Amino acid sequence: VIRCRAAVAWAPGKPLSVEEVEVAPPKAGEVRIKIVATGICHTDEHVLKGSLPNVEFPVIPGHEGAGIVESIGEGVTSVKPGDKVIPLCLPQCGECSFCLNPESNFCQKSHISEPQNLLPDKTSRFTCKGKQIHHFLWISTFAEYTVVPEYSVAKIDAAAPLEKVCLFGCGFSTGYGAAINTAKVKPGSTCAVFGLGGVGLSVVIGCKVAGAARIIAVDINKDKFAKAKELGATDCINPRDFKKPIQEVLTEMTGQGVDYSFEVIGHADTMIAALASCNMNTGVCVMVGELDSGSEISIDPMLLLTGRTWKGTMLGGWKMRECLPKLVSSYLEKKFNSDLLITHTLPFAKVNEGFELLRAGK
Repeated sequence: VIRCRAAVAWAPGKPLSVEEVEVAPPKAGEVRIKIVATGICHTDEHVLKGSLPNVEFPVIPGHEGAGIVESIGEGVTSVKPGDKVIPLCLPQCGECSFCLNPESNFCQKSHISEPQNLLPDKTSRFTCKGKQIHHFLWISTFAEYTVVPEYSVAKIDAAAPLEKVCLFGCGFSTGYGAAINTAKVKPGSTCAVFGLGGVGLSVVIGCKVAGAARIIAVDINKDKFAKAKELGATDCINPRDFKKPIQEVLTEMTGQGVDYSFEVIGHADTMIAALASCNMNTGVCVMVGELDSGSEISIDPMLLLTGRTWKGTMLGGWKMRECLPKLVSSYLEKKFNSDLLITHTLPFAKVNEGFELLRAGK
């Protein structure tokens, strides 16, 4: 058993509490990882607010980490102690009908199909103050050590800087893949990206790598515009600068609407605006932002009847276990610069300050 620090959410609506926890050794088919760095993603904020379905408290959140394998359970063959790895918040079991479908990147072992509050054998590896603590998405990266199933681990290049590639566990991969895999952005096309947080900026990177000729970045926080331009945005617009709805502004700017639009905020009204701002016949709108569970959207069916495509994306469409190592290699080959997404580096004890920066849009 390893004793280490972890940030525990004891109940919804409360700040995280950095505690000493006990982390049990890995059982058969499991891997124990020393987490070196973790990003903070808005999904963790949904957990803390209590607006993500099926999460049980007390829980150790965090799902965007990178680390080093400390030990392995019986039967584990794909990683060994000392390997650099990224734990996967979307597993790839390799056996379910989704994993066997080359066009799918979902897995039936995912939290959306069966809650991942306990490891597959329905027990926890975390205890704190004599209490069982739940896992989050099986990976709980807000712990200095964590135990995950083997099919939720991707081995990455030994040269990868863990404090930079931890973003690939969720945010960067989701945004970049939404453009490359889900929308399949074509060279010379026009794109609009609603929301310029870490994931939205990753969409901008993806559109640029795919060869989009025009990338219109949309946000009410103009402090985000300089970085969006640095990453490839050609235009930056603030909806508050206009009297008319933003979808009308985008349609006027482009003549017939954009080819691809991306909603990376998680608000019902911006999802409708993003859908309405793409070309009425061939436009593709990708929903990347997360609405609170139980939310509903009502839309005018004419928006879809004329031919638009409206689709969601799970982690950017990557089959995580096989694709993440390749993404990390592309990063090492400098195919894109995701380092620009990192605004602050904090010691683990200041995890709550990280959330304050997130909420403040900084």
